[in-house]
Amino acid sequence: MPKVKRFVKTTANKPKLLKTTDNRINPNIRELKKKKVASKNDNPQVRELPRKSAALFLQYNEHLGPPYHVILDTNFINFSIKNKLDIVKSMTDCLYAKCVPYITDCVLGELEKMGTKFKLALRIHDLKD
Repeated sequence: MPKVKRFVKTTANKPKLLKTTDNRINPNIRELKKKKVASKNDNPQVRELPRKSAALFLQYNEHLGPPYHVILDTNFINFSIKNKLDIVKSMTDCLYAKCVPYITDCVLGELEKMGTKFKLALRIHDLKD
């Protein structure tokens, strides 16, 4: 089998930069750009937005409400096992509503890669189904 050729960085592959002594650079344009940047930094604009009432939160987001669909990640599952918490019961106690936990395929893959230490998490997932 042939060896893989490495990509060699040469001067042809590098981006070309103009020198400050190049004839194509107009010094007047540079001075104008510097003045624009300086004028923008001198007077920063302060904008004040009207505050929204916290009571209207669910009124605007009507899709946020029970039953809550919760995606579980590896850290959440591991900490619930370490603290000996039932995942579904703890979520309902926290959110005061019915919760539907979801575990993605990538999280299951991570739990499988962690080995025997986290077999309990896989068993919990099997019991849920």
